[in-house]
Amino acid sequence: MLTSADIRKKFLEFFERNGHTVVKSSSLIPDDPSVLLTTAGMQQFKKYYTGELDAMKDFGTRSTATCQKSFRTSDIDEVGDERHLTFFEMLGNFSFGGYFKKEAITYAYDFLTKEMGLAISYVTIFEGKDDIGVPKDEESRVIWQGLGIPDSKIIEQGMEDVFWGPTGSEGPCGPTTEIYCKNGAGQDIEVWNIVFNQFFFPASREDLESGASGKKLEPLKTPGVDTGMGLERLVMCAQQTSNIFETDLFKKPFGAFMAAPSGVDAKSGRVFADHVRAAMFLIADGVRPSNKGTGYVLRRLMRRGIMHARQLTGENETGGNSLSAGHIRLALESGINFYGEAYSELQINKGNILEVFEEEREKFVKTLDSGFRELNRLHRAGGHMESGAGGGEYKMFGELSGKDAFRIYQSFGFPREVMKDYCEERGARFDDKGFEEEFRKHQDLSKAGAVAKFGGHGLYMKTGEVTIRDASEVEKVTRLHTATHLLHAGLRAVLGPEVRQDGSDITIERTRFDFRFPRKVTSEELVKVEEWVNQIIQKDLKVEWKETDYESAVKEGALGFFRERYPERVKVYSMFEEKSGEFYSKEFCGGPHVTHTAEVGKFKILKEEAVGAGVRRIRGIIEP
Repeated sequence: MLTSADIRKKFLEFFERNGHTVVKSSSLIPDDPSVLLTTAGMQQFKKYYTGELDAMKDFGTRSTATCQKSFRTSDIDEVGDERHLTFFEMLGNFSFGGYFKKEAITYAYDFLTKEMGLAISYVTIFEGKDDIGVPKDEESRVIWQGLGIPDSKIIEQGMEDVFWGPTGSEGPCGPTTEIYCKNGAGQDIEVWNIVFNQFFFPASREDLESGASGKKLEPLKTPGVDTGMGLERLVMCAQQTSNIFETDLFKKPFGAFMAAPSGVDAKSGRVFADHVRAAMFLIADGVRPSNKGTGYVLRRLMRRGIMHARQLTGENETGGNSLSAGHIRLALESGINFYGEAYSELQINKGNILEVFEEEREKFVKTLDSGFRELNRLHRAGGHMESGAGGGEYKMFGELSGKDAFRIYQSFGFPREVMKDYCEERGARFDDKGFEEEFRKHQDLSKAGAVAKFGGHGLYMKTGEVTIRDASEVEKVTRLHTATHLLHAGLRAVLGPEVRQDGSDITIERTRFDFRFPRKVTSEELVKVEEWVNQIIQKDLKVEWKETDYESAVKEGALGFFRERYPERVKVYSMFEEKSGEFYSKEFCGGPHVTHTAEVGKFKILKEEAVGAGVRRIRGIIEP
């Protein structure tokens, strides 16, 4: 029986023999600011389809192949059944103006039937859509027929099934043809999707489907091929298993940790395995748990994984956590060892992965204990005692109201997902709509407290109880704002380019700067950073801004918030020496800033501390 490692290798070697350059998987954190995470193999190649980059120059060929780490957040709530995942591996071959439909379909047919020995159940083609100017894909039908697939096994489908893209807010897109094979349960599953990138759509997928934007498809200058075949699904068919979790991709690294004790749903083992696997890949790519963006995705995965680890180890909802701690650590070590052969970043970052998971587990256990005590109190207050042969037991209340759920969320930081799971396990209803209404009310109140925001850097004319009333106070905030940019540059100069801004908040009294860095900053390093900032201030560098397009700004080295999305046109502030032209700071920013750094005054660091796993915070002031 072929192992998953055999199949991964066989795929890449097949396409290498057929003139493709094998390209390493890109990070789960994409360069594309329009998407949160890498969702498909083609993402790192987007600019080759649009003609912005030249494949011949970069790869020596117009064809590439990859096994790409991929992640889709839309399936988090579905994980636990037999087929949904968050993290997955996507095998793909790509052509940028080289071969097209005939070669792409033939490669797929040859690999599946000759290399893998699988039978194709049926294929699909695009039925056409006149209002966007795309005809029925008769060309693909003829190619499949020529390979021996009868017309009865060539099924026409519509836009929602066999038209792919664009990813994010705009991009390449086109009709697809899909290939179905049987798994071990005799079910037909889609294993390969071949996309023919013929068009560019200057808006989102939602706009394309609805026609709301009024925009039309534009032919690509360089039509190409983009294919994706889920490794997990292919392994299901090759190993003839009835579901993804029975393949060696899960059974070998996590089988011993997925076994559920009596009375615990098998779903717990699957959720645990998926979330542990996904989390270790996110951490290896530099993500750290937080309450926004990719950090929130990671935190949500880790906390759900921790919850299910407690179920699998039979721990009580409150009190005690040693069993699940060991369970999680051993599962992580097993997963890292198994996947580390294909993805060396897991082995390199093993210590970080274990440390980040344990730190988050310790924090979450405290949250769980407080939250569960309150849930159990509501359970008993809203339930009733039923007598029986064994004495009696409490029956769960019928519903956890949105008001109560939001109070627990706000008071204890208790995740909504965990409350939903809690209710589901007890046959109760979770008032999702009510929770959303409470959440929106809270957001509206929060927004009402912050007025006249300017610059996008946490600068407020009103901050807390301090209201900026005159020009002198505006001047103080402006000076601190420029000092904050210099602090960011100073941290990178002293600690290295891995320092990335994670947020800032500036009042008339101080600046607070959050940044990503994996360890505590030493007192000696803080002194060096402070000295660097003050030296640059004394150089009296010119500070100026320009408006440009986002892509140009990135190419010129402009920095911004960690993974924040920016519009097409951006404002960039720079601090540089006029004579030499040397830049010391260049960042996306809306302002305001001083015109020369000497106007800032003397900067002093007051405190440095951790505010989350991998996130540090510095508070600083301008001395009088």
